Amino acid sequence: MNFDSCVLAAATADLRDEPAARTHADAVEFRMDFTDDPLDALAAYDGDLPLIATNRTVDEGGDAPETPDRLAALERAAECSTVEAIDIELATVEDENWLAEHAREHDTACIVSTHDFEGTPSRTAMEKTLEHASEHGTVAKLAVTAHTPADVLDLLAATHTLHRGGERVATMAMGAVGGHSRAIAPLYGSRIAYAPLDPERATAPGQYDLATLADLLDTLD
Repeated sequence: MNFDSCVLAAATADLRDEPAARTHADAVEFRMDFTDDPLDALAAYDGDLPLIATNRTVDEGGDAPETPDRLAALERAAECSTVEAIDIELATVEDENWLAEHAREHDTACIVSTHDFEGTPSRTAMEKTLEHASEHGTVAKLAVTAHTPADVLDLLAATHTLHRGGERVATMAMGAVGGHSRAIAPLYGSRIAYAPLDPERATAPGQYDLATLADLLDTLD
């Protein structure tokens, strides 16, 4: 999973559901933070799709408390042959850069992410965040909350600027106003699109279901 083109990731907390993702997805985002025994699940996984392991903090929309165990679980995940990428928050990797280095040592990509559930920063601020995240990871991910169409336009402009500069980025605008960005951001250079494997268990506001997003990406490509 080199992210040279857009990867459609089906998000789930239950790897036993992976067969349902094969028709549409390129990868499965395994939400370790919503699973009781994530390392056992990884050890038992024998699916076809590569995994992105995410163990999201509460502050950034997940369910994992900020403890050493959270990072230790991601460290173990990066060592699994079925895990081709791990997701680490930018705020975390700034203090715990060893985890990104550990992932690289095991040929595991590192997605360095930032989530803003309040609004959309300025275009300049978003570009700086993506540039900073790119210094630490394979893909710089930024999810913002759009309140106006102009917010979405600023996000797409920042995405295009970083893409044109040679960086791998993944961007999306959360919420009803920004929902369509999940389908069109890849046209501006975004390298990852996310959709819940189970629509009833969306992991972020404004997500399309997997089949719908796959169809949109195919149509717009």
